[in-house]
Amino acid sequence: MQWNGKPLTIGHFTARIPIVQGGMGIGISLSGLAAAVANAGGIGVISAAGAGMDEPDYTSNFLEANLRALRAEIRKARSMTKGILGVNIMVAMNHFGEIVKTVLEEHIDIIFVGAGIPLTLPSYLEANSHTKLVPIISSAKAAGLIAKRWLDKYNYAPDGFVLEGPLAGGHLGFTEEQLNDPNYQLEKLVPEVVEEANKIGERCGKHIPVIAGGGVYTGADIHRILELGASGVQMATRFVTTHECDASDGFKQTYIHCQPEDIGIIKSPVGMPGRAIVNAFVEDVRKGIKRPVVCPYHCIITCKEESSPYCITLALMNAKKGRMQHGFAFAGANAWRAEKIVSVQELIDTLTQEYNEARAM
Repeated sequence: MQWNGKPLTIGHFTARIPIVQGGMGIGISLSGLAAAVANAGGIGVISAAGAGMDEPDYTSNFLEANLRALRAEIRKARSMTKGILGVNIMVAMNHFGEIVKTVLEEHIDIIFVGAGIPLTLPSYLEANSHTKLVPIISSAKAAGLIAKRWLDKYNYAPDGFVLEGPLAGGHLGFTEEQLNDPNYQLEKLVPEVVEEANKIGERCGKHIPVIAGGGVYTGADIHRILELGASGVQMATRFVTTHECDASDGFKQTYIHCQPEDIGIIKSPVGMPGRAIVNAFVEDVRKGIKRPVVCPYHCIITCKEESSPYCITLALMNAKKGRMQHGFAFAGANAWRAEKIVSVQELIDTLTQEYNEARAM
């Protein structure tokens, strides 16, 4: 099916379908999902968080196991597609620099960086690198701050911005009070960030696209967001219920069976609110029942191990494998709308048809 809108261009990379598949950590978006999205014309994204969870030495040799697996996932994805591939990296991760260097050594097309302000990211680039750098932000102010620092210190402007709104799944860049505040909704934020990105682009003679995500679920949603000035959208939740998603069937069925009232905001050990499907594990945490014995990974800088009610990495690893009694699934606000598991190509075709219909109205 032919997409009747504009493609998404980031630097010299152009995706026929202006959809970036959001990075989902601890094994949800690896080579399988990323390659399928890239093959369908979008931008596929591998998450660096917990990429090595299945390595035999993941607990005893956390960093090396994670880097080894991340390299393998990038190479595997490359063997499966000639499309555009990215890696999502959290600034808050311990060993952030080592992860960035590894990804650059593998010549990934785009690095998407969130969960913090990546003030030093351009310092890792070499002169001949083709990799593009795209920060994930939640406000025009953050976009301006990052761009100013990068331009002043490295003479480098961001190659794009991903704007994540408050309806996204996983860790959110908002306070709980802001989540339902009209001033912080995606529809309000997109024009502000687009205006800021255009100002930055004019200063440095560079087109800086804005990719907006968080609650984008249908092709009509995509059309609405693009009409606000965004160049593309980021979608994560919608890709969970695909055959190619790297999560277990048990994880995917959690989305299929959840109801609107099952999706709630949790307090994450990393110090940020997060949106997840509330289950018995989450309820036990709220009651103070869950307690980790030790922290085996030390993966997130902001995680206060001594006061954390549980190890989030262990919980998400269990969830990825379908052991929901020992973990939980992060999910966007629209996760309850999932009805069945389809292929990535089927999903892209559906979104394309819905977009084309909305555009023709």
